[in-house]
Parts: sequence; C-alpha cells; structure tokens
Amino acid sequence: MTSKKLSSSRSIPNLIPQILKIAGLVITLAALFDMLIIPMPYQIGDQQWQIDVITSLVDRGIVPLVGIVLFLTGYGIAGMNGESRSLWQDPRFWACLLASVLGLVYVLAFPLHLYNVGQANKTAIEAVNEQASQAETELNQRIQTEIESRRQQIAQLLTASESQLNQLVQGGQLTQEQSNLVKQFKADPSKVEPFLKKQEADLQSQLKTEIGASRERAQDSRKTQDLKSGLRVGIGSLLLAIGFMTVGWAGLRNLRNI
Repeated sequence: MTSKKLSSSRSIPNLIPQILKIAGLVITLAALFDMLIIPMPYQIGDQQWQIDVITSLVDRGIVPLVGIVLFLTGYGIAGMNGESRSLWQDPRFWACLLASVLGLVYVLAFPLHLYNVGQANKTAIEAVNEQASQAETELNQRIQTEIESRRQQIAQLLTASESQLNQLVQGGQLTQEQSNLVKQFKADPSKVEPFLKKQEADLQSQLKTEIGASRERAQDSRKTQDLKSGLRVGIGSLLLAIGFMTVGWAGLRNLRNI
C-alpha cells in the first residue's frame, strides 16, 4: 500500500513537464492560427486594415507569449533528464526562434501603427472639415430660402389694412410686435431690406457658431480616439516586443551554452 502511494506521488511530478509542454504548444499554435485567420481577407495595402490587424495582434499577443513560456518551462523542468540533441533538433530552439520573430514583429508594429494612426487622423479631420463645409453650404441655401419667404410674407402684409392686421393678431397668426413692425414698414418701406439683411446676418452667425462647435467636437473626439489607440496599442506593442525578445534571445543564448 505504501509503495503504491510512493509511486503515485512520484508519477505526478513527472507528468508536470509533459503537461506544461503540451499546454504551451496548444496555446501557442492556437494563438498563431487565430492571428492568421483574423486578418482575412488580407488587404495589406489598406491603411485601416493595417490598424485593425496590429490592434488585434497586440490584444492577443500575451497568449502566444504565455504559451511559449509554458512550453519552455516544461522543458526546463525536464531538461536535466533530457537526452542531448543538436540545436536544430531541439524544440526549445524553435520556440525561442519563434519568440524572437514575434518580438521583431511587435517592434516593427509600433512605428507602423503610430504612422497609420497619424495618417488616419489627418484623413478623418479633413473629412470632418469637408462635411462641415457641405453642411454650411446647404444651410446657407436654406437661409436664403427662408429670407426670401419672409420677404414675400412682408410684401403681403404691407397690403393688409390695419383692421386686417388686428384680426391676424387676435387669431394668433401675428404677434403684436410683428404687427407693429409691419406698420413701421408701411410708414417707411426702405426699412424692409435692412431688416431682412440683419436677420440673414444673425442666422448666418448662429449657423457658423453651431457648425464650428460641431466641427470642434468631432475633431476633439477623433483626436482623443486616435491618441488612445496610439498609446494603448503602441505601448502594448513595445511591452510585448520586450517580453518576446527577452524570452527568445535569453533562451537562444542559453541553448548555445549547453
């Protein structure tokens, strides 16, 4: 009974390296497969595609790093009992080489992502300005239409008698202030155009203020979004590069010394 317990307790530690190696291999291969599938369809020349792919690679980068570390840890635990092999036949060499390659990928991804985000920000700001200009043009046309409509209404009211104006006021179609204004125009028709010009200027000033505020909000929102993306993905890429290169280069150096 005692011998069975001892053999069982000895077999568990012996399984740990195998479990770590298998778990690390599965995690790493699954992560690499995921990284190859997500960018489909491949559009290497498309700037937004590059931004999305690098973001996905950074978001998932910790998974293959953990897989490689588990794989190497399994070999490290069992290494003392392992048979001697040439460097090219040692699975640890390929794991360390993969870590080094991934580290290089993340190093290159850092400046590429910052460049793409900067270019995307410029394009987005230009699009916001263009949309604001188009909106301003359309609203200016509406203002011109509104002013012309008011001109025609004033012309019609100028032909109305005082009793008719009072009836319009009583019926709620005109305010007393508007009725008094019409009476002023009747007394001096030359005041109509300056009045309409002032209304047009007021509407245009209000329009420019609203469009300017909307443009600034859109630009600030886009700048904040791109800044967050640049910092999060950029710093994450650098950290992953350090992690992969540390594992890869340290592992390769140790393997050469074996």
